[in-house]
Amino acid sequence: MEELRARHLHLTTQKEALDILKGLEADPHGIQAMLPKMIHMNIILEGLECRVANIIKQEMLSLGGDAAVARGAVACSIARTDVILMGTLKQMQRFVEKVAAQPFGLSRISDRIRLILKNLLLESLAVRTSRRNLQLGERTLIMGILNVTPDSFSDGGRFASSEMAVEEGIRMVEGGADILDIGGESTRPGSDSVEVKEELKRVIPVIRELAGRIDIPLSIDTMKAAVAREALAEGAEIVNDVSSMDFDNSMAKVVADARAALILMHMRGKPKEMQQGDLTYRSLRGDIIAFLQKRIEKAGEIGIDPEQIMVDPGLGFGKTALDNMRLIRYLGEFKVLGRPIVTGASRKSFIGTVTGGTPRERIEGTAAAVTAAIMNGSRVIRVHDVKTMKKVAAMADALIRA
Repeated sequence: MEELRARHLHLTTQKEALDILKGLEADPHGIQAMLPKMIHMNIILEGLECRVANIIKQEMLSLGGDAAVARGAVACSIARTDVILMGTLKQMQRFVEKVAAQPFGLSRISDRIRLILKNLLLESLAVRTSRRNLQLGERTLIMGILNVTPDSFSDGGRFASSEMAVEEGIRMVEGGADILDIGGESTRPGSDSVEVKEELKRVIPVIRELAGRIDIPLSIDTMKAAVAREALAEGAEIVNDVSSMDFDNSMAKVVADARAALILMHMRGKPKEMQQGDLTYRSLRGDIIAFLQKRIEKAGEIGIDPEQIMVDPGLGFGKTALDNMRLIRYLGEFKVLGRPIVTGASRKSFIGTVTGGTPRERIEGTAAAVTAAIMNGSRVIRVHDVKTMKKVAAMADALIRA
């Protein structure tokens, strides 16, 4: 009797499913019908009224899927419940169509799920800066960290002079950096804010010199609109604002007027006190995704196009060590935002809780975190050790393509 061979197929994207079907030499017309049935999805909707949750559950059941609700939701003995939709891509698409015209806010839920499905299936994304279009998807981009500060947690003081900072920036480009992120104010936990005049004094000469000597995008890492404005005028084309334009109300107009690219990051509180007090979240990923979604919408209201935006979950900014590891582990959930994901795990203290060592002794832990982040959806990695992490990213990209 011939040996029976059986195995589980681990499929997470439509492309993977398509490759399997083509390898099977399935009928091309059949492939199009079967493809949406091969990808299983779980989508969580938080805080719905019980009557709405019950309608959703019945509709999913009618399509062969299911929906999990809290105990007490069916009898409406509780006011609200989270709902987990479970089904194939095909079932999700049919559910969206069925409830699109129904009452009780179901049409809004339909629109939201439709957008989630669209974003989850994106294979590549474009980011538009004031000077070029960046295509993200074929390989991970390396953003080199260039701190022109005396007190950064990892390399404070090493590049405090303009000349040393410019030389380091050029070394990073030679080592494979795709973007340079230049900052003149430390945002390490417990750090104090820097006056605008001092921040400008630190970063502007470096940006001016590098803009004339290299041909990759320069990013200004600042929360201050005045600093961003000057940096963009001198050659920067990306604003990396860890406050997501919440620190300075003028930042959005500066970005919009310059048509610069923008990185929106999640941070709870301000650097001075962000790691103090209660760091508990109701729903870690849910809270951060909702925050970033609102900031994307706010940016749009002011004239910043989604194609100008990247998002960063903010590793180390108001999170515990375990929170940071969970964010990397489940980074794929941030794909629902439909924008490229930037991650900055490099040398951070949560790595030290596992590997020990000073920031500069955390290179192996950083390499592991970077690999996991890339394989879970990060399109840009923000790192200190450019030359080393370029190779790490190349290997992670090769594993994904395999």
